[in-house]
Amino acid sequence: MKGKVAYITGGTKGIGLGIAKTLLGAGMKVAISGRNAEDARSVARELGPEDRVMGLGSHVTRPEDEEKAVGSILKKWGQLDVVIANAGVGIFNPVDTLSIKDWQKMIDTNLNGPFYTLKASLEALKRSKGYYITIASLAGTNFFAAGAGYNASKFGLVGFTQAAMLDLRAYDIKVSTIMPGSVASHFNGNEPDESDAWKIQPEDIGELVEDLLRMNPRTLPSKIEVRPSRPDRK
Repeated sequence: MKGKVAYITGGTKGIGLGIAKTLLGAGMKVAISGRNAEDARSVARELGPEDRVMGLGSHVTRPEDEEKAVGSILKKWGQLDVVIANAGVGIFNPVDTLSIKDWQKMIDTNLNGPFYTLKASLEALKRSKGYYITIASLAGTNFFAAGAGYNASKFGLVGFTQAAMLDLRAYDIKVSTIMPGSVASHFNGNEPDESDAWKIQPEDIGELVEDLLRMNPRTLPSKIEVRPSRPDRK
C-alpha cells in the first residue's frame, strides 16, 4: 500500500475522514474532497504534509467536478490506485411528505454521484489495476418506514456496485461495496459524543478498507455488511 494513491469523496469528516486517516497511516497518499474547497484544504492540512495529502472541492452530483478532481490528483501524483465513493446524504420522511427536491438530492448524491466518480476515475484505475469501493448502507438491503428515498438510493447503489464489479474485474479492477449500520458520524446532522460509543466508529470502516486493500488479489469480498456488535437497547 505504501506510495499508492487514494481518492475519497466526502472525506472531510465522518467515515471518509476515518478512512483517510487509516490509509495515510498505512503509507498511502490521499486526496479528499468535499463540497467546500477551503474546508477540504483545511482538513488536508491537518491530516499531513502537502506531498501526501490534498484537499479538493467537488460536488459529486456534477460529473465535471469529479473529472476535475481526478485530473488534479493525476497531475500531482501521476496515478490513482484506490477510489472510495463515500459522499452521501440522508433525508427521512414518509413517502407522502417526501419532497421531490429531497428525493432528487438523495438520488443525485447517493446514486448518481458514485457513478460520476467511477466514470471520472475509470481510465486511471484501468492503468493501475486499482480498487473502487462504495460506501453504501444496511439501508441498501433493509427497507424501513420514512426511508423511501434513502432506501431507493442505497438499494440502487448496492446494485450498481455489484454490476460494476462484474464488468470491471475483466480489467483486474476490484470493486466492493461496504454496507455499514449505525456509525458515530455527522450523518443527518448528528454530532458524535459519548452516547455514540456503542456505534461503529469511522476508524473501524477505515480498518475494513485497509483489510480489503491488503487481501490476496485472488480473493474479492464484493459486498460487506457491518453492524455494531452490541447495539444500544435504550
